[in-house]
Amino acid sequence: MKRIVTIFSVIFALMLVVACGNKPATGEQVKDGKTSADSTNSKKAVAVVYSTGGKGDKSFNDATFRGLQKAQKELGITFKEYEPKDPATEAKNALTQFAESGEFDLIIAVGYTMKDSLVAVAQTFPNQKFAIIDETVNGLPNVASILFKEQEGSFLVGALAGMMDKTGTIGFVGANESELINRFYAGYEQGAKYVKPEIKVLPVYIGGNNAFNDQASAKAKTETLVQQGADVIYHAAGASGLGVFQAVKEKNIYGIGVDSNQDGLYPGIILTSMLKYVDNATFDIIKAAVDGKFEAKLQTFGIKENGVGTTNFEFTKDKIGEENLKKLEQIKQDIKDGKIVVKSSI
Repeated sequence: MKRIVTIFSVIFALMLVVACGNKPATGEQVKDGKTSADSTNSKKAVAVVYSTGGKGDKSFNDATFRGLQKAQKELGITFKEYEPKDPATEAKNALTQFAESGEFDLIIAVGYTMKDSLVAVAQTFPNQKFAIIDETVNGLPNVASILFKEQEGSFLVGALAGMMDKTGTIGFVGANESELINRFYAGYEQGAKYVKPEIKVLPVYIGGNNAFNDQASAKAKTETLVQQGADVIYHAAGASGLGVFQAVKEKNIYGIGVDSNQDGLYPGIILTSMLKYVDNATFDIIKAAVDGKFEAKLQTFGIKENGVGTTNFEFTKDKIGEENLKKLEQIKQDIKDGKIVVKSSI
Protein backbone atom coordinates (compact mmCIF):
# COMPACT_ATOMS: atom_id res chain seq x y z
CA MET A 1 0.00 0.00 0.00
CA LYS A 2 2.84 2.36 0.93
CA ARG A 3 4.45 1.62 -2.42
CA ILE A 4 1.26 2.58 -4.28
CA VAL A 5 0.98 5.86 -2.32
CA THR A 6 4.64 6.65 -3.04
CA ILE A 7 4.20 6.09 -6.79
CA PHE A 8 1.16 8.37 -6.85
CA SER A 9 3.09 11.00 -4.88
CA VAL A 10 5.94 10.94 -7.40
CA ILE A 11 3.54 11.20 -10.32
CA PHE A 12 1.72 14.12 -8.66
CA ALA A 13 5.00 15.90 -7.98
CA LEU A 14 6.13 15.49 -11.58
CA MET A 15 2.81 16.91 -12.80
CA LEU A 16 3.26 19.90 -10.49
CA VAL A 17 6.76 20.58 -11.79
CA VAL A 18 5.60 20.43 -15.39
CA ALA A 19 2.65 22.71 -14.68
CA CYS A 20 4.77 25.26 -12.83
CA GLY A 21 7.45 25.15 -15.49
CA ASN A 22 5.17 26.20 -18.35
CA LYS A 23 6.46 29.20 -20.37
CA PRO A 24 4.38 32.36 -20.73
CA ALA A 25 1.84 32.45 -23.52
CA THR A 26 3.01 33.54 -26.95
CA GLY A 27 3.83 37.25 -27.07
CA GLU A 28 4.45 37.60 -23.33
CA GLN A 29 7.82 37.99 -21.69
CA VAL A 30 8.63 37.65 -18.02
CA LYS A 31 10.62 40.50 -16.50
CA ASP A 32 10.95 41.24 -12.80
CA GLY A 33 8.19 38.76 -12.11
CA LYS A 34 5.69 40.43 -14.47
CA THR A 35 4.55 39.69 -17.97
CA SER A 36 4.76 42.48 -20.55
CA ALA A 37 1.01 42.87 -20.26
CA ASP A 38 1.42 43.61 -16.54
CA SER A 39 4.32 46.03 -16.92
CA THR A 40 2.73 48.35 -19.48
CA ASN A 41 -0.67 49.12 -20.94
CA SER A 42 0.70 51.12 -23.85
CA LYS A 43 -0.50 50.03 -27.27
CA LYS A 44 1.71 52.64 -28.99
CA ALA A 45 -1.22 53.59 -31.18
CA VAL A 46 -2.77 57.01 -31.77
CA ALA A 47 -5.81 58.24 -33.70
CA VAL A 48 -6.38 61.75 -35.01
CA VAL A 49 -9.41 63.56 -36.41
CA TYR A 50 -8.23 66.54 -38.46
CA SER A 51 -9.82 69.94 -38.79
CA THR A 52 -11.44 71.40 -41.92
CA GLY A 53 -9.22 71.16 -44.97
CA GLY A 54 -7.47 68.00 -43.79
CA LYS A 55 -3.94 67.13 -44.74
CA GLY A 56 -2.42 69.12 -47.55
CA ASP A 57 -3.56 72.48 -46.20
CA LYS A 58 0.12 73.54 -45.90
CA SER A 59 -0.89 74.86 -42.51
CA PHE A 60 -2.48 73.65 -39.26
CA ASN A 61 -3.39 70.06 -40.18
CA ASP A 62 -0.07 69.44 -41.88
CA ALA A 63 1.72 70.56 -38.71
CA THR A 64 -0.25 68.00 -36.71
CA PHE A 65 0.66 65.33 -39.25
CA ARG A 66 4.36 66.17 -38.90
CA GLY A 67 4.03 65.57 -35.17
CA LEU A 68 2.50 62.17 -35.84
CA GLN A 69 5.29 61.29 -38.24
CA LYS A 70 7.91 62.30 -35.68
CA ALA A 71 6.23 60.12 -33.06
CA GLN A 72 6.11 57.23 -35.51
CA LYS A 73 9.82 57.57 -36.23
CA GLU A 74 11.09 58.24 -32.70
CA LEU A 75 8.56 56.41 -30.53
CA GLY A 76 7.55 53.58 -32.84
CA ILE A 77 3.83 54.37 -32.74
CA THR A 78 1.23 53.52 -35.34
CA PHE A 79 -1.61 55.91 -36.11
CA LYS A 80 -4.95 56.16 -37.86
CA GLU A 81 -6.47 59.33 -39.33
CA TYR A 82 -9.80 60.78 -40.31
CA GLU A 83 -10.25 63.88 -42.48
CA PRO A 84 -13.80 65.26 -42.13
CA LYS A 85 -15.28 67.56 -44.73
CA ASP A 86 -17.42 69.10 -42.00
CA PRO A 87 -16.06 68.54 -38.47
CA ALA A 88 -19.29 69.87 -36.95
CA THR A 89 -21.26 66.91 -38.34
CA GLU A 90 -18.64 64.18 -38.80
CA ALA A 91 -16.28 64.57 -35.85
CA LYS A 92 -18.46 62.90 -33.23
CA ASN A 93 -18.91 59.71 -35.26
CA ALA A 94 -15.21 59.52 -36.08
CA LEU A 95 -14.16 60.06 -32.46
CA THR A 96 -16.73 57.53 -31.27
CA GLN A 97 -15.54 54.84 -33.68
CA PHE A 98 -11.93 55.32 -32.60
CA ALA A 99 -12.91 55.20 -28.91
CA GLU A 100 -15.11 52.12 -29.32
CA SER A 101 -12.25 50.16 -30.83
CA GLY A 102 -10.19 50.38 -27.65
CA GLU A 103 -7.05 50.34 -29.81
CA PHE A 104 -5.53 53.70 -28.96
CA ASP A 105 -3.40 55.20 -26.20
CA LEU A 106 -4.57 58.63 -27.31
CA ILE A 107 -7.17 60.16 -29.62
CA ILE A 108 -6.45 63.70 -30.84
CA ALA A 109 -9.09 66.18 -32.00
CA VAL A 110 -7.63 68.97 -34.11
CA GLY A 111 -9.29 72.38 -33.86
CA TYR A 112 -11.76 74.28 -31.72
CA THR A 113 -14.75 73.16 -33.84
CA MET A 114 -14.28 69.70 -32.32
CA LYS A 115 -14.98 70.72 -28.73
CA ASP A 116 -18.64 69.74 -28.35
CA SER A 117 -18.12 66.42 -30.10
CA LEU A 118 -15.03 65.62 -28.06
CA VAL A 119 -16.71 66.43 -24.76
CA ALA A 120 -19.64 64.15 -25.56
CA VAL A 121 -17.40 61.24 -26.60
CA ALA A 122 -14.96 61.70 -23.71
CA GLN A 123 -17.83 61.53 -21.24
CA THR A 124 -19.07 58.31 -22.85
CA PHE A 125 -15.60 56.71 -22.78
CA PRO A 126 -14.03 57.85 -19.47
CA ASN A 127 -11.15 55.36 -19.71
CA GLN A 128 -9.99 56.60 -23.09
CA LYS A 129 -7.42 59.42 -23.18
CA PHE A 130 -8.09 62.37 -25.49
CA ALA A 131 -6.36 65.62 -26.45
CA ILE A 132 -7.77 68.68 -28.20
CA ILE A 133 -5.68 71.29 -30.00
CA ASP A 134 -6.71 74.97 -29.97
CA GLU A 135 -9.46 74.62 -27.38
CA THR A 136 -9.91 74.16 -23.64
CA VAL A 137 -11.93 71.38 -22.05
CA ASN A 138 -12.37 71.68 -18.30
CA GLY A 139 -13.50 69.16 -15.73
CA LEU A 140 -12.82 65.93 -17.62
CA PRO A 141 -10.00 63.77 -16.22
CA ASN A 142 -9.33 62.10 -19.56
CA VAL A 143 -8.88 65.19 -21.77
CA ALA A 144 -5.71 67.27 -22.23
CA SER A 145 -6.02 70.73 -23.80
CA ILE A 146 -3.35 72.40 -25.93
CA LEU A 147 -3.43 76.14 -26.63
CA PHE A 148 -1.02 78.59 -28.25
CA LYS A 149 -0.43 82.30 -27.72
CA GLU A 150 -1.13 83.14 -31.34
CA GLN A 151 -1.19 86.81 -30.42
CA GLU A 152 2.53 86.75 -29.57
CA GLY A 153 3.64 85.23 -32.86
CA SER A 154 1.24 87.52 -34.71
CA PHE A 155 2.76 90.54 -32.93
CA LEU A 156 6.09 89.65 -34.53
CA VAL A 157 4.71 89.40 -38.08
CA GLY A 158 2.62 92.53 -37.50
CA ALA A 159 5.78 94.41 -36.55
CA LEU A 160 7.45 93.12 -39.71
CA ALA A 161 4.45 94.18 -41.79
CA GLY A 162 4.72 97.66 -40.30
CA MET A 163 8.41 97.82 -41.17
CA MET A 164 7.79 96.74 -44.78
CA ASP A 165 4.61 98.76 -45.43
CA LYS A 166 4.87 101.68 -47.92
CA THR A 167 1.24 102.81 -48.15
CA GLY A 168 0.31 103.20 -44.48
CA THR A 169 -2.20 100.34 -44.78
CA ILE A 170 -1.88 96.60 -44.22
CA GLY A 171 -4.49 93.82 -44.25
CA PHE A 172 -5.61 90.71 -42.43
CA VAL A 173 -7.71 87.83 -43.78
CA GLY A 174 -9.32 85.67 -41.11
CA ALA A 175 -11.40 82.54 -41.58
CA ASN A 176 -14.09 83.85 -39.23
CA GLU A 177 -14.55 86.10 -36.21
CA SER A 178 -14.03 83.39 -33.59
CA GLU A 179 -12.07 83.90 -30.39
CA LEU A 180 -9.17 81.94 -31.88
CA ILE A 181 -8.91 83.98 -35.09
CA ASN A 182 -9.30 87.22 -33.15
CA ARG A 183 -6.12 86.36 -31.23
CA PHE A 184 -4.22 86.36 -34.52
CA TYR A 185 -5.69 89.71 -35.53
CA ALA A 186 -5.16 91.30 -32.11
CA GLY A 187 -1.47 90.45 -32.08
CA TYR A 188 -0.99 91.51 -35.70
CA GLU A 189 -2.50 94.94 -35.13
CA GLN A 190 -0.59 95.50 -31.88
CA GLY A 191 2.70 94.56 -33.55
CA ALA A 192 2.14 96.81 -36.55
CA LYS A 193 1.23 99.79 -34.37
CA TYR A 194 4.19 99.12 -32.09
CA VAL A 195 6.54 100.08 -34.93
CA LYS A 196 4.20 102.45 -36.81
CA PRO A 197 1.49 103.92 -34.53
CA GLU A 198 -0.53 105.59 -37.33
CA ILE A 199 -0.77 102.52 -39.58
CA LYS A 200 -4.19 101.26 -40.68
CA VAL A 201 -4.87 97.54 -40.21
CA LEU A 202 -7.86 96.37 -42.25
CA PRO A 203 -9.46 93.00 -41.38
CA VAL A 204 -11.79 90.90 -43.54
CA TYR A 205 -13.33 87.51 -42.77
CA ILE A 206 -14.28 84.67 -45.09
CA GLY A 207 -17.17 83.26 -43.04
CA GLY A 208 -19.63 80.65 -44.24
CA ASN A 209 -19.61 76.91 -43.64
CA ASN A 210 -16.25 76.33 -45.27
CA ALA A 211 -14.22 79.28 -43.99
CA PHE A 212 -10.98 77.32 -43.61
CA ASN A 213 -11.09 75.78 -47.07
CA ASP A 214 -12.52 78.38 -49.46
CA GLN A 215 -9.69 79.66 -51.62
CA ALA A 216 -11.95 81.51 -54.06
CA SER A 217 -13.56 83.63 -51.35
CA ALA A 218 -10.19 84.25 -49.71
CA LYS A 219 -8.75 85.49 -53.00
CA ALA A 220 -11.70 87.83 -53.57
CA LYS A 221 -11.51 89.19 -50.01
CA THR A 222 -7.77 89.82 -50.42
CA GLU A 223 -8.38 91.76 -53.60
CA THR A 224 -10.74 94.10 -51.75
CA LEU A 225 -7.96 94.84 -49.24
CA VAL A 226 -5.53 95.62 -52.05
CA GLN A 227 -8.08 98.01 -53.54
CA GLN A 228 -8.10 99.84 -50.20
CA GLY A 229 -4.33 100.26 -50.30
CA ALA A 230 -3.07 97.32 -48.27
CA ASP A 231 0.41 96.28 -49.36
CA VAL A 232 1.14 93.55 -46.80
CA ILE A 233 -1.52 90.94 -46.01
CA TYR A 234 -1.46 88.29 -43.26
CA HIS A 235 -3.89 85.39 -43.20
CA ALA A 236 -5.21 83.11 -40.47
CA ALA A 237 -7.50 80.97 -42.56
CA GLY A 238 -6.08 77.48 -42.95
CA ALA A 239 -6.24 76.15 -46.50
CA SER A 240 -8.14 79.27 -47.59
CA GLY A 241 -4.83 81.10 -47.25
CA LEU A 242 -3.71 79.60 -50.55
CA GLY A 243 -6.23 81.94 -52.19
CA VAL A 244 -4.73 84.88 -50.30
CA PHE A 245 -1.32 84.05 -51.71
CA GLN A 246 -2.64 83.83 -55.25
CA ALA A 247 -3.99 87.36 -54.92
CA VAL A 248 -0.89 88.92 -53.39
CA LYS A 249 1.27 87.37 -56.10
CA GLU A 250 -0.96 88.75 -58.85
CA LYS A 251 -1.01 92.19 -57.22
CA ASN A 252 2.76 92.11 -56.55
CA ILE A 253 2.52 92.83 -52.83
CA TYR A 254 3.67 90.90 -49.77
CA GLY A 255 1.86 88.09 -47.97
CA ILE A 256 2.49 86.48 -44.59
CA GLY A 257 1.78 82.80 -43.94
CA VAL A 258 0.56 81.02 -40.84
CA ASP A 259 0.93 77.87 -38.73
CA SER A 260 3.43 76.06 -40.99
CA ASN A 261 6.36 77.40 -43.02
CA GLN A 262 4.61 78.63 -46.17
CA ASP A 263 7.47 80.83 -47.39
CA GLY A 264 8.43 78.47 -50.19
CA LEU A 265 5.00 78.53 -51.83
CA TYR A 266 5.80 81.92 -53.35
CA PRO A 267 9.47 82.68 -52.59
CA GLY A 268 10.12 86.38 -52.09
CA ILE A 269 6.40 87.19 -52.07
CA ILE A 270 5.68 85.65 -48.66
CA LEU A 271 7.76 87.67 -46.19
CA THR A 272 7.58 85.05 -43.44
CA SER A 273 5.10 82.71 -41.76
CA MET A 274 3.85 82.88 -38.18
CA LEU A 275 4.76 79.43 -36.97
CA LYS A 276 2.68 77.52 -34.47
CA TYR A 277 4.71 74.53 -33.40
CA VAL A 278 1.71 72.22 -33.41
CA ASP A 279 4.02 69.41 -34.51
CA ASN A 280 6.09 69.66 -31.32
CA ALA A 281 3.02 69.88 -29.10
CA THR A 282 1.49 66.88 -30.86
CA PHE A 283 4.64 64.85 -30.37
CA ASP A 284 4.89 65.81 -26.70
CA ILE A 285 1.32 64.82 -25.83
CA ILE A 286 1.72 61.50 -27.68
CA LYS A 287 4.96 60.76 -25.83
CA ALA A 288 3.31 61.51 -22.50
CA ALA A 289 0.43 59.13 -23.28
CA VAL A 290 2.70 56.33 -24.48
CA ASP A 291 5.03 56.73 -21.48
CA GLY A 292 2.15 56.64 -19.02
CA LYS A 293 2.63 60.31 -18.06
CA PHE A 294 -0.54 61.73 -19.60
CA GLU A 295 -2.08 64.62 -17.64
CA ALA A 296 -5.54 66.05 -18.23
CA LYS A 297 -4.44 69.66 -17.98
CA LEU A 298 -4.19 72.80 -20.07
CA GLN A 299 -0.84 73.43 -21.73
CA THR A 300 -0.22 76.85 -23.31
CA PHE A 301 2.69 77.58 -25.67
CA GLY A 302 3.94 81.09 -26.42
CA ILE A 303 7.23 82.65 -27.47
CA LYS A 304 8.83 81.88 -24.10
CA GLU A 305 7.83 78.21 -24.43
CA ASN A 306 9.01 78.07 -28.07
CA GLY A 307 5.42 77.49 -29.12
CA VAL A 308 5.16 80.29 -31.70
CA GLY A 309 7.59 82.30 -33.80
CA THR A 310 8.61 83.14 -37.35
CA THR A 311 10.53 81.41 -40.10
CA ASN A 312 14.20 82.20 -40.75
CA PHE A 313 13.35 84.47 -43.74
CA GLU A 314 15.05 82.14 -46.21
CA PHE A 315 13.83 84.02 -49.28
CA THR A 316 13.40 87.55 -47.92
CA LYS A 317 16.42 88.44 -45.76
CA ASP A 318 17.79 90.86 -48.31
CA LYS A 319 14.41 92.51 -48.86
CA ILE A 320 13.78 92.97 -45.15
CA GLY A 321 17.29 94.14 -44.37
CA GLU A 322 19.64 93.49 -41.47
CA GLU A 323 18.48 96.49 -39.43
CA ASN A 324 14.84 95.41 -39.48
CA LEU A 325 15.75 91.83 -38.67
CA LYS A 326 17.70 93.03 -35.61
CA LYS A 327 14.69 95.10 -34.51
CA LEU A 328 12.47 92.07 -34.88
CA GLU A 329 14.82 89.90 -32.84
CA GLN A 330 14.82 92.51 -30.07
CA ILE A 331 11.02 92.61 -30.06
CA LYS A 332 10.96 88.83 -29.75
CA GLN A 333 13.34 88.97 -26.80
CA ASP A 334 11.28 91.70 -25.14
CA ILE A 335 8.14 89.56 -25.37
CA LYS A 336 10.03 86.60 -23.93
CA ASP A 337 11.32 88.75 -21.06
CA GLY A 338 7.90 90.23 -20.34
CA LYS A 339 8.89 93.76 -21.37
CA ILE A 340 6.22 93.65 -24.09
CA VAL A 341 2.89 92.16 -23.04
CA VAL A 342 0.67 91.21 -25.97
CA LYS A 343 -3.06 91.27 -25.35
CA SER A 344 -5.17 88.40 -26.71
CA SER A 345 -7.96 90.77 -27.77
CA ILE A 346 -8.36 94.45 -28.60
